[in-house]
Amino acid sequence: MSYLDRDTYGIYNTDYADIDNGPGPRLMGADTLIGEDVYNLQEEDLGDIKEIMLDMRQGNVAYAVLSFGGWLGMGDKLFAVPWEALQLDTVNKRFLLNVSKDHLKNAPGFDKDNWPDMASSEFSTQIHDFYGTQQAMPGGRTASGSVMSAGNGSLQSDPGYSSSRGSGLGNL
Repeated sequence: MSYLDRDTYGIYNTDYADIDNGPGPRLMGADTLIGEDVYNLQEEDLGDIKEIMLDMRQGNVAYAVLSFGGWLGMGDKLFAVPWEALQLDTVNKRFLLNVSKDHLKNAPGFDKDNWPDMASSEFSTQIHDFYGTQQAMPGGRTASGSVMSAGNGSLQSDPGYSSSRGSGLGNL
């Protein structure tokens, strides 16, 4: 099921070729992204997005919580993936994460009954170091080279959008 199927408010009822008409995929509803598949560049299924964590102080998306492994929701390991590490694949209606399955198996993870303190600087440093991203600081540059502001996050994955107006999400 893709974000198009979860679009109960008609957010994405536009032609993607006309990026100036409608919000998607430049702006997207967080609720429509929950459950979205995540693949790597080798076309391996890495799991799906279970939650999107917002940094309420900075006003941006901090992490996507990725579920990987297990069967029918049992035994899944959860991973906080920096938002900057994900790229929206608008053609296949999924996210891309530039890590191998073996690398992800070694990622710092947790289970649904034991969430870490994601707001701690230690956690943030560990996660960003693992995925090779930079912590978003107001006015600072992300790993992709875009400038972060205090008031907005970024989901600029459409090739026409990112090539002409920004650097896009992540460093894929």
